[in-house]
Amino acid sequence: MEFKEKLISSHLAFEEDLDLFDTVHETRANALKIFEKKGFPSKRDEAWKYTSLDSLINQDYSLFPKSEISIELKEVKKYFLYDTDTYKIIFIDGVYSPFLSNTTHDGLDVCLMSAALSKPKYRKIIDNYFNKILPNEDSLTALNTSYAKEGAFINIPKNTIAEKPVEIIHFSSGKEESLWLQPRNLIVLDRNSQVQIIERHQSLKTHPVVTNSVTEIYLHNDAFLDYYKLQNDLTSASLIDNTFIQQEKNSHASVHTFSLGGKLIRNNLKFFHRGENILSTLKGVTILEGKQHVDHSTLVHHSKPNCESHQDYKGIFSERSEGVFNGQILVDKIAQKTNAFQQNNNILLDDKATINSKPQLEIFADDVKCSHGCTIGQMDEEALFYLRTRGIPKKEAKALMTYAFANNVLESVKLPSLKKRINGQIANKLGVNLGFEL
Repeated sequence: MEFKEKLISSHLAFEEDLDLFDTVHETRANALKIFEKKGFPSKRDEAWKYTSLDSLINQDYSLFPKSEISIELKEVKKYFLYDTDTYKIIFIDGVYSPFLSNTTHDGLDVCLMSAALSKPKYRKIIDNYFNKILPNEDSLTALNTSYAKEGAFINIPKNTIAEKPVEIIHFSSGKEESLWLQPRNLIVLDRNSQVQIIERHQSLKTHPVVTNSVTEIYLHNDAFLDYYKLQNDLTSASLIDNTFIQQEKNSHASVHTFSLGGKLIRNNLKFFHRGENILSTLKGVTILEGKQHVDHSTLVHHSKPNCESHQDYKGIFSERSEGVFNGQILVDKIAQKTNAFQQNNNILLDDKATINSKPQLEIFADDVKCSHGCTIGQMDEEALFYLRTRGIPKKEAKALMTYAFANNVLESVKLPSLKKRINGQIANKLGVNLGFEL
């Protein structure tokens, strides 16, 4: 049986075991029909021209772990921001781990998606927000919706500032021979609210695992979101990350994506403006080696006047690694006074490393300030020679230049402990001790 057929045939039994709102059951059934019709995307689709999923879907996966897995804190503590007090929503093989988690309902909700999809007190939120900004015909988001059950649910009431950052971490234990995970997150920030969120997917052992994740985020007037995605998994793990953000008047949303490890990563990051004076920030650092593949597909849809967006993605590729950047800025006719910036800079450290970059502007307004750019090059040999003449070994000199290349993205990380952690991960990725911390 092909994996697509397994997903379709397994859905009925899965659905019958769930106690969810009737509208959610209907939404899931309709989503399965979309996936059944369209199947997995292929390189024949323009949006997937440079990324093939064949190596992932031409094998079998466990969809439902056979038993609950327990993990000791000492086994995973290094993946937490252990020097920072945080809320934590932790999953092991797709199952919530209360022992490792620290959730709350005290003035805000940091809890489980399964609770939000079934408890009457959350019915209005689910009816208003669940599955409301996803593209209707996208097969992978439809597949996730059809199996949507567990993930993070974060609801920040109006005039509330979350006093601690929120960590969302999905561990795969390696107990299953191969595993397909489909977490679903819903995040709602009411008027004048703020939160910082760190998201991570991490394998604890080498085994085939694919995560098809969907996150819906809604920012009401004057809300502020600071979101960080840490992607530094084992080379047996692949991630398809779909994040959709709707912003209303005067809201600020910032998303930083650090893609440092994994077999195949596809980041679909889409912003939709629904009011004036909105600021959207998208930044990313990608450092790849071996045969790793990372594809960033971004969209900022400016549909209202007087809004800003800033995209800045840095890529560093060595050996046979492959990168893709497909960034789109869409400015509607009504969106006058838009200020939109997009930049994608890349360094190829080896002849067989590749990057396919496609910055796009679609502008239908005439009073705007929009720009985009892309650079692809190699290490500056003159700068490298200069550092070596100052007594710095070649490997460390390359590391310093690489660090400097990515530094403007790192500078905008607002959590000091997280900035220190990412700095260490980059140094480890480069195989050197940079000799300083952020």
